[in-house]
Amino acid sequence: MHTYDPALTDLVVASLRDRLLNRPRLNHPGEADKLDRILAGLIGPEGNDPAAVLRLWEEQLAPTVIAVDSPRFLSFVPAAPTQAAVLFDTLVSAASAQGVSWLLASGPIAAENQVLRLLADLAGMPDEAGGCFVSGGSAANLSALVTARDTARRRRGLGPYDRVRFAVSDQAHSSIGNALRIIGVETFPVPAEDHRLTGDALRAALLADPDPSDVIGVAATAGTTNAGIIDDLAGIAAAARDFGLWFHVDGAYGGAGLLAPSVRDRYRGVEHADSLVVDPHKWLFAPLDCAALLYRDPRLARAAHTQDASYLDALHTDDAAQWNPSDYAHHLSRRARGLPLWFSLAVHGTRAYGEAIERALTLARATAALVRNTPYLELVREPELSAVLFRRVGWTVGEYTEWSARLLAGQTAFVAPTGWEGETVARFAFLHPETSLETVEEVVATMA
Repeated sequence: MHTYDPALTDLVVASLRDRLLNRPRLNHPGEADKLDRILAGLIGPEGNDPAAVLRLWEEQLAPTVIAVDSPRFLSFVPAAPTQAAVLFDTLVSAASAQGVSWLLASGPIAAENQVLRLLADLAGMPDEAGGCFVSGGSAANLSALVTARDTARRRRGLGPYDRVRFAVSDQAHSSIGNALRIIGVETFPVPAEDHRLTGDALRAALLADPDPSDVIGVAATAGTTNAGIIDDLAGIAAAARDFGLWFHVDGAYGGAGLLAPSVRDRYRGVEHADSLVVDPHKWLFAPLDCAALLYRDPRLARAAHTQDASYLDALHTDDAAQWNPSDYAHHLSRRARGLPLWFSLAVHGTRAYGEAIERALTLARATAALVRNTPYLELVREPELSAVLFRRVGWTVGEYTEWSARLLAGQTAFVAPTGWEGETVARFAFLHPETSLETVEEVVATMA
């Protein structure tokens, strides 16, 4: 099983080359009964011909994967990894390049840290800021909130079961509330103003509470998933400073906009974040799965996350230069998932990244204009980043659902309806630099 097999290598490399050469189809969801029949008996005491297994993947399984990296994938938050990133990700996997500790992977960790430094500089965080790459925004938010909780309890002399709360609005990503539930921290709800959390609202909520002393932090969003709204980061940062709160910024989707001059000023205040999340597998064109987690003071994260055991003693030294990513999140084992982004950035440069992000922003503005000029459509709100919410006048929930299914069946686009203030509406999420206005016009025409 561990001997080099040239025929197997050629098979897989040829499949990889074909995937990179040919623009991906959107594909269709699979049927459980059919997939069960296809896979029945495949894994057993004896092996199978690799060519037959690969053919089963290519012909039966791969077509059930909705291609998130297609220029016609316009729902949720798409992906568009560069070819440089995809190819280097393959090399990282082939090399089993892990990134647990400096002792075991100093080169990969140094390269990952170069990218983390770039992101910290874009956000205006101090020189000592740092962190690690994790699997996604949910893992990053969880790890950051654990650090916030433990830091507050230590600073305030609280016990492990004393009540603590974290300020959130109803626009925060679902993973924030889930993480708080997991770690035993209650939410402190703050009303959003036009779907945006503001510093004034946070202050008012704290002052109105009978005893806000157990509120330990606030979670702001730099690009909400549904509408791409950036919270009042500067105002929230000021309120957090005045009330002694941890200031967490979830920029999993929208944080990449820091590279775009046309929207850069909207992130004013992010430089004060105690923790910041940016997902490169979204708008920084890295493969799944990759999220950057940054701390203003990484020592606080080490205090919260470093795992102590006799078999880990060799990883921990007094040398500050020996950076262990396992000390900055809830993980221990981890692949060096930041390397594909590092390679792609080194190959293409940050200017190309900024231009690609600007293309999505430009397309969102052009789409908003198209919606405004289409009689049977209404713009729900002006796009702030690259998400566009709009409605088809007179449509019911069922009509949106049928329309979405029809688009996917014809491989025209993948556009899932979403909810907005209790109403079902349509939503475009632009990210892929090759998504064109012509594609958008084609989709809009199907709503006539």
